[in-house]
Amino acid sequence: MRTAIITISTSVANGDREDLSGAALAEHAAAAGAEVVAKEVVPDDRQRIEEALRRHSAAEARTALIFTTGGTGLTADDVTPEATRAVIDRDAPGFAEAMRAESLRHTPMGILTRGVSGIAGRTLIVNFPGNPKAIGELFGVIAPTLQHVVTTLQHEGGPTPGH
Repeated sequence: MRTAIITISTSVANGDREDLSGAALAEHAAAAGAEVVAKEVVPDDRQRIEEALRRHSAAEARTALIFTTGGTGLTADDVTPEATRAVIDRDAPGFAEAMRAESLRHTPMGILTRGVSGIAGRTLIVNFPGNPKAIGELFGVIAPTLQHVVTTLQHEGGPTPGH
């Protein structure tokens, strides 16, 4: 499961803060069986986020999963969901919905996250919050589905093995 991790944070991109969220996301992805083939930091800039998502979801990148962290809140520079919507071909809202529901079990502030999830080509993109603790609380919700997602997307348009 070739996976790219994209941290969206102007302060991390500027070197003002360490990328703890990207590191946490990569650790959880690897524990779930993902091969993290790329880690990138981009500022809270919609065009730059879209460019990173398009680059990692391009067919030649052969990336099955893209996990983003950051930029999903309510401030004016939280534009990760908008950038993701501009890149995806199809919604896959269950991932974001399940993560929001799990987040609410931990904090009432979980309702504030605007993260989305969807498919660009044959790549699943999921937006995570920018908090390492939240990533730890939420990753387990989607982890059991990832291998099936990758298998399904790789066989899209053709016969599904075993069917």
